[in-house]
Amino acid sequence: MSRLLHVSSGPYAPPVPARVLTAVSADGARLHVEVHGPEGAPAVVLAHGWTCSTAFWAAQTRELAADHRVIAYDQRGHGRSPASRACGTEALADDLEAVLEATLAPGEKAVIAGHSMGGMTVMASAGRAGFREHAAAVLLCSTGASRLVAESLVLPIRAGRLRTFLTKRLLGSRAPLGPVTPLARRILRYGTMGAGSAPHMVEACARIVHACPRKVRHAWSEVLGLLDLDHHVRELRVPTAVVVGSDDRLTPPVQARALVAALPACLGLIELPGIGHMTPIEAPEQVTGKIRELVSTYVHVGPVKEDA
Repeated sequence: MSRLLHVSSGPYAPPVPARVLTAVSADGARLHVEVHGPEGAPAVVLAHGWTCSTAFWAAQTRELAADHRVIAYDQRGHGRSPASRACGTEALADDLEAVLEATLAPGEKAVIAGHSMGGMTVMASAGRAGFREHAAAVLLCSTGASRLVAESLVLPIRAGRLRTFLTKRLLGSRAPLGPVTPLARRILRYGTMGAGSAPHMVEACARIVHACPRKVRHAWSEVLGLLDLDHHVRELRVPTAVVVGSDDRLTPPVQARALVAALPACLGLIELPGIGHMTPIEAPEQVTGKIRELVSTYVHVGPVKEDA
């Protein structure tokens, strides 16, 4: 389990959920799930990325919960969800299906937003019956389907075998991240955020990322290094919007453009100038606004009609 080092005040302090439950995945993995907002409101499901937790979506949860039912969960091994021996895209899809089944009524639709590995979770789930039953529309933030290591720009050297090798070693490091120090914040901001990110944004990201156990961080880095979800992208047939930061070094805009070209029902690409990989934290208003737009367009909530 991770150490919880979240910020305690301000827009990135995790709000208190209306209720907490445990979803059980296909292999028995137990997933920490939080539900915010009023029952019966239109539903939004949030899937966070590698080394993050439900706290990553604090700004979106806080704003949307006023008039939406916001469902956020910790990926296995992250946050309050125990680690599991099973690591892979099939496990990610199993987990999302389990969360949808545990929190939504049969046939109930929701907007599903995924950031980074959370977006990959959504793509991996595209062909699943449970996903298709519940997905009204999708928002993919700062994510990609394949060639993540080869196309990463974390190391400022020319593309090729050397950069790919060094990037894989860097992202897959087993070294502990240690405490959140000024140097740690600078390194994190360089690798994952835009140069203009405000200090409170960097602090929130650093506390979340440093809370992830190093064994979990390494195990999932191996999965991401071998990722190939190109076929799954073509199965994601619900309306899907894509968001990327222009300065994203982990999943740069070339990744987002490849998704846009492959998605069957793409709603377009939103490229945010000066923003890095952590779009929900760096650009909270834009990400929250896009989720609201998708809900208002594609999720219809009303009383259940009784048989005459």
